[in-house]
Amino acid sequence: MADLTIESIGKKKPSSIKGDVWLTCIECGEAYPPFDFVIYRCQKCRGLLEVRYANLPKFEDFSGRGVWRYSASLPFEKGVSIKEGDTPLYTVPRIETEIGIDTLRVKHEGMNPTGSFKDRGMTVGVRVVQELGVERLACASTGNTSASLAAYGSRAGLEVIVLLPAGKVAMGKVAQASLHGAKILQLDGNFDECLDIVTKLANEGEVYLLNSVNPFRLEGQKTIGFEILEQSLEEVGRYPDRIVLPVGNAGNTAALYKGFRELVASGALKVEEVPKITAIQAEGASPVVEAIKSGKGQVERWSDVETKATAIRIGNPVNAPKALPAIRETKGTAISVSDEEILAAQCELAEEGIGVEPASAASIAGLKKLRSQGVIEDGEYVVCLATGVLLKDPDAASFARDAPREIPASVEAVMQAILNS
Repeated sequence: MADLTIESIGKKKPSSIKGDVWLTCIECGEAYPPFDFVIYRCQKCRGLLEVRYANLPKFEDFSGRGVWRYSASLPFEKGVSIKEGDTPLYTVPRIETEIGIDTLRVKHEGMNPTGSFKDRGMTVGVRVVQELGVERLACASTGNTSASLAAYGSRAGLEVIVLLPAGKVAMGKVAQASLHGAKILQLDGNFDECLDIVTKLANEGEVYLLNSVNPFRLEGQKTIGFEILEQSLEEVGRYPDRIVLPVGNAGNTAALYKGFRELVASGALKVEEVPKITAIQAEGASPVVEAIKSGKGQVERWSDVETKATAIRIGNPVNAPKALPAIRETKGTAISVSDEEILAAQCELAEEGIGVEPASAASIAGLKKLRSQGVIEDGEYVVCLATGVLLKDPDAASFARDAPREIPASVEAVMQAILNS
């Protein structure tokens, strides 16, 4: 049984481990050195691993900007960096008024170098690769992971292989991975099948896997939570009551919770100050929602998934064993929303000047639904996480509104089109 309570992360360092960083199995508690050999799962029970530290961070330990501002909570002082992190916390006054809550902000992770939150994980993950001496990196992807890995792998001068489900990845993301020099293989299968294959290759030593089953990826992603807390205190004057986020492979859900647990264990954050982690999935790909609603301790794999929010079109979220406790322990919840609700929320964000890909808008769609059901109270301060920028999926964006019109090249025709619009 996984021990992922708030208090669990502060346990004493195993005497068998040298240095201040190690890996711990969340199921059986077995500990491993972090960089002596390549490891993704516990060798005893196949459980997920979590990075642990002898010295846990406090806010006064943080300095600088971006992800590496939080180096006191990371395995290294510096990583392979393209100036990731330090993303904005936007106001959305019209949406805030419409929903009717005290305060709403949108944390736009699409403002990272490759346009998604994945960069936070890759700056740490690719730095680990340098420590291990590996030269060939790989991932399965719904698009954003491939773009980010290609950029950071290229920055480090390493070979990158990406496996994509054919015809299921937005071309903006495929173009990014291609331009950054990745070898792109499109498989006749879904994302989960791609991940099965690349995991087998990684276990055979052919590639180093940088999907979020890799615990070092989540170390970079937990800095989203640190930034939200610091920005909220500075701009709003208090910590958020709730963080609402889109969920695919559930890496961010797990990462946010881990960061908050570390701050609680260090005494920097009180248990009652930890925001409620609230997961939003598309109706056609919502195994986490199913598990939360049924009270199950594990997610059952969905073999068939479909949604226009391609970034969260995942039926077997690898981080579910970490994500389910994150939602439950923080007294959060999980809900699914339709593609129509997601696309409507994408348009509403666009009207506020904030451009996001469909999956990002799931957080706003979910917030509206939970508010209408009375789950979220009017006095709450809520942060919605937007995970990727609008141009990640230009096709979805171009069809969200009326198509461009062709008219004659004259002043009269232009005026007539304006007046008739």
